[in-house]
Amino acid sequence: MEEKFIYTVSRLTREIKELLEMSFPRLWVEGEISNFKRHTSGHLYFTLKDEHAQINCAMWRFRANGLLFEPRDGMQVVVEGELQVYEKGGYYQLVVHQIQPAGVGALQMAFEQLKQKLHQEGLFDEKYKKPIPDFPERIGVVTSPTGAAIRDIISVITRRFPGVQIILYPVRVQGDGAAEEIARAIRDFNEFGDVDVLIVGRGGGSLEDLWAFNEEVVARAIFESRIPIISAVGHEIDFSIADFVADRRAPTPSAAAEMVVKDRADLVMNIKQIREKITVSLLKEIHAYREKLQSLLRSYAFRKPEDIVYQKMQRVDELQKNIFLATSHILALKRNRLESLQYQLQALNPTAILKRGYSICYKDGEIVKDVSQVNVLDIVQVRLARGQFLSQVQMLGEST
Repeated sequence: MEEKFIYTVSRLTREIKELLEMSFPRLWVEGEISNFKRHTSGHLYFTLKDEHAQINCAMWRFRANGLLFEPRDGMQVVVEGELQVYEKGGYYQLVVHQIQPAGVGALQMAFEQLKQKLHQEGLFDEKYKKPIPDFPERIGVVTSPTGAAIRDIISVITRRFPGVQIILYPVRVQGDGAAEEIARAIRDFNEFGDVDVLIVGRGGGSLEDLWAFNEEVVARAIFESRIPIISAVGHEIDFSIADFVADRRAPTPSAAAEMVVKDRADLVMNIKQIREKITVSLLKEIHAYREKLQSLLRSYAFRKPEDIVYQKMQRVDELQKNIFLATSHILALKRNRLESLQYQLQALNPTAILKRGYSICYKDGEIVKDVSQVNVLDIVQVRLARGQFLSQVQMLGEST
């Protein structure tokens, strides 16, 4: 009986691994991402699929950190990598070296994703925009010291408003580390630089050249700045994340310089025009008051001022007379009223009744009004109009 060769699982898997990996060199694959997961280790795991099949993919952390955009489920991508057999699991997978969005560049995808993220966080809201000062004395500039942008800015500012101080913070405006330098310059100006406004930007270039101004670190530094910032990146058709976050956007560095300072010649002209308007207005006022004064001088009051005094004196005399008459009339009325009240009081006064021959009888300090209040031999007090005496009751009788 012929002897059979029997594989171990490990040996079989290893030979399949060698055969598969040697048969397929590094390749490009297009498909849709699903089951995407970013592991705590930083590695990316996802499935790449089309209508009829799917393949597991893995992207190690050191390569994933270099991605400019965030892969998501449902995203159509083109990946470059190599087939690899995961021996412990017994399945093959595609180890990805790079990922590019299908139909749109990675940079453009990263731009749109960051733009959407920062917009949702409110970094573009108008309520956070700070006003640009009308007459800044010190202007900070964050750009390359050798680029055309700084030359244009200096040329425009010195031509439009000589005497304004320009403080340059030199940075790299493209390449690795450029975004961090730009963000650090903005923060340093806020901490140490005594400037009224900042211009942050560079001259034109490709999307890759301008990418430093699309980095999140730059956007957040601009948003956190207490100093108003004008973003001046590229040409008029170029838009960057910095443009959306900044307090103002200038289409070019030269336009930013024109925006930050006014033209002195225009200001001088405006001042002259204002001065002329003020002069004309004052002359009109003076002429109007002169006419009014002349009219007053021609008036009767200025021609015979003593007549007015005499008329006022006569009016005072008339008022005094009217007051005296009115007062006398009121006093007469009050006097008559007083006499009437006195007469009424006199009529009601008990003493007046006694003078007519009547008397008042008291017992124990109370007026006797009825014979039943006294008894025979009671001592009573009798009050007359003039004087009083005590009397003893001798006899009681009924009232008639």
